Amino acid sequence: MSNTNDNDQQATNSSRKPSQRLSRRRILLTSGLGIAGLATGIVAETVQANTQKPVTPEVGRANPNGKFAGKVVLITGATSGIGEATARAFAKEGASVHFCGRREALGEQIARSIRETGGKATYQRADVRVENDVKAFVDNCVQRYGRLDIAFNNAGIFMTPAELQDIPLDNFLDIIRTNTVGEFLSMKYEIPYMRRQGGGAIINMASVSGHAGFPRMTHYAASKHGIVGMTKIAAIENADHNIRVNSISPLAVDTPQLRESVSFFRSNYEEAVKTMVTKRIMTTEEMARAVMFLASDEATSMTGMDLDVTGGHLAR
Repeated sequence: MSNTNDNDQQATNSSRKPSQRLSRRRILLTSGLGIAGLATGIVAETVQANTQKPVTPEVGRANPNGKFAGKVVLITGATSGIGEATARAFAKEGASVHFCGRREALGEQIARSIRETGGKATYQRADVRVENDVKAFVDNCVQRYGRLDIAFNNAGIFMTPAELQDIPLDNFLDIIRTNTVGEFLSMKYEIPYMRRQGGGAIINMASVSGHAGFPRMTHYAASKHGIVGMTKIAAIENADHNIRVNSISPLAVDTPQLRESVSFFRSNYEEAVKTMVTKRIMTTEEMARAVMFLASDEATSMTGMDLDVTGGHLAR
């Protein structure tokens, strides 16, 4: 599925009443932003895809002898936010990183920035909704680097919150196809390589919405519940092949998309924080560290689990 239907869908929506316009004014989130505030009707303003700036990289050059030296890491949806921060963090620790996204100029810019600090990174345009794109992305990673040790399936979207009866079927299906089917396709092509080489680690991006019920989030919650379920089953099916499969579930993360959303930070920052025991929005670097922990040898006994990184929201 391509983006060619966006204009047609938007034209259809323009004929609806304002209260019925729910279409693809999507936020290109790296999809763990299951924000409680969004469930009450917050919609971040649309971010233009090719005008976003990369997050400021951490100071310092990549360490070729770092914690992940010699490892090959594949990341979907790494042209901003959590995905980008994770790509930079793995590269800084010596890994070779192959990542994808739909924003070519931004992807090339990030890969070049990582290489300029001594890291190893390559970008490839891929749409996780398109099976051939996903297969080519995974195949090219292995052809380029010789193996696949770690996969972070991060790409996803969020759509306008609405009550169940007001969600157009196209919106529901699109978010499922991007978030849930996208991660299904990623694992479908990652797992065979990992089995042949004797093991690996997969981390899927889930969300607090895969555990807690937030009004007006039926489509997003359904997509994330599916990811949590797939993660558990993939872990069981692949345990004998030394492949660990886990997921992470954030709540509210300070990404460029949210920072550029005046409506979120002006009106709803405090409300989002109140739902978290830690009383603060989390950083993309914190999410990257959670992913790296699950990918590391420190987590060898952990598989089939979802790591709660909600700032204590689910502890209530």
